[in-house]
Amino acid sequence: MRRRWFGAAGAVVAAGAVVAGVIGIGGTAAAQPQLPPVSPEDLVASVMTAQPGPFNGTVGIDNELGLPALPGAPQLGNGEQSARVWSGGDGRGRVALPSGDGEKTLVSDGTTRWAYDATDRTATRSTGGAPEQKDPQTDPAGASAQIIGELRKTSQVAVDGTAEVAGRPAYTLVLTPQPTERTMLREVRVAVDAEKRIPLQLTVLATGSATPALQIGFDDVTFGPQDPSLFTFTPPPGTTVKDAPARGQDGPQRQGPPEGTRTVGDGWDRVLVLQRPAQQQGDQQQGDQQRPEGAPDLNALGTPVSGPWGNGRAITTAVGTAIVTDDGRVAVGAVPEPVVAEALGTR
Repeated sequence: MRRRWFGAAGAVVAAGAVVAGVIGIGGTAAAQPQLPPVSPEDLVASVMTAQPGPFNGTVGIDNELGLPALPGAPQLGNGEQSARVWSGGDGRGRVALPSGDGEKTLVSDGTTRWAYDATDRTATRSTGGAPEQKDPQTDPAGASAQIIGELRKTSQVAVDGTAEVAGRPAYTLVLTPQPTERTMLREVRVAVDAEKRIPLQLTVLATGSATPALQIGFDDVTFGPQDPSLFTFTPPPGTTVKDAPARGQDGPQRQGPPEGTRTVGDGWDRVLVLQRPAQQQGDQQQGDQQRPEGAPDLNALGTPVSGPWGNGRAITTAVGTAIVTDDGRVAVGAVPEPVVAEALGTR
């Protein structure tokens, strides 16, 4: 199985976005251990109130969403990756993300967060935010619990046996969209640690496909006290340090979707509508010579579409749809194209 790390933010976004941010962690299942019966309601409730304490582990992700990078939208990058994660509790966390030519490190001591890129030796510092706020990059287990909390409101919930994940016995929690949900996803399966009650495995399945569109998980995990020095960061000599804009100033204020993002709908058929930064819009209008290196040519993506909301291009995969409009908006969801278009027309 190919594996990749996903560290992103917010809520279940398919099409790359609505399966993205919310989903925290998962792994590879093996034998089916014998565990005491538990009702779906009790299992969900225990996940929402779990206090697993400090831990560390190796996380991987297998991403078959198939969406290209969209400016301004949350991303789940294609390609095999893995990461090392540490959680110290009280908002403290560390993530090491290896790459081909370096490593990215994310560190939080509960009040100050650092993002360091060893490739270009840059570090971004941000402060503020209560320690109890779950950051999917430094607290993937907490972020996974949040997605369960979001989807259970519009799902049929069941317990489908047990599994062994990262060497630990787990219950298999299955969330299936209610018949009224207009989604391209069939179900989400979460392996919940039988003792600690945190998510160990998350698998997203699309309608009509037996192959997971997204699987995120622990390859190994160990619970217990962590070295406090892991949750402090000192920029190495020669590092260019910048501060993220404070709350209320221009620019990104925290991890997650850009400022100005609005949500249409909820649960499985939620659509995110974002505004691309003006610089990206201008670069696109200038043509290939002015487009930043690595940025996609939006004129070459998908197929032309139009409606009362304007004109744009639609990109569709087995798990969702994105529409990039000519006036700089990006709308994404784990839903068919008409639902995304409808969201664009909603104010």
